[in-house]
Amino acid sequence: MFGDLMGMMGKLKDTQEKVKATKERLNTVLIDEDSADGKLKITITANREIKSIAIDDTLLQDKEQLEDYLVLTLNKAIEKATNVNETELAAVAKEGMPNIPGMDSLFK
Repeated sequence: MFGDLMGMMGKLKDTQEKVKATKERLNTVLIDEDSADGKLKITITANREIKSIAIDDTLLQDKEQLEDYLVLTLNKAIEKATNVNETELAAVAKEGMPNIPGMDSLFK
């Protein structure tokens, strides 16, 4: 009984280390998002840290338009980054879970 518990604790520690490594790796996964017309380009990491924003000069003449572009494009970039982040971390967490009947359905 204690052997199983110790094995599970070891597996949990391994999983925690893998999650930490995955989070660090996600800092290097870059996601590019452009506005529909290409006038605004945003690069964000899978951990949702903005790395760069490129703005076409024509957008600098209309503050409201630029704000709209930023909101729309940033939201799309954040949504993509969140999907990548959650998928990667869920895969690591699922891999580290003990084999308990019925648990597979929780990670689908």
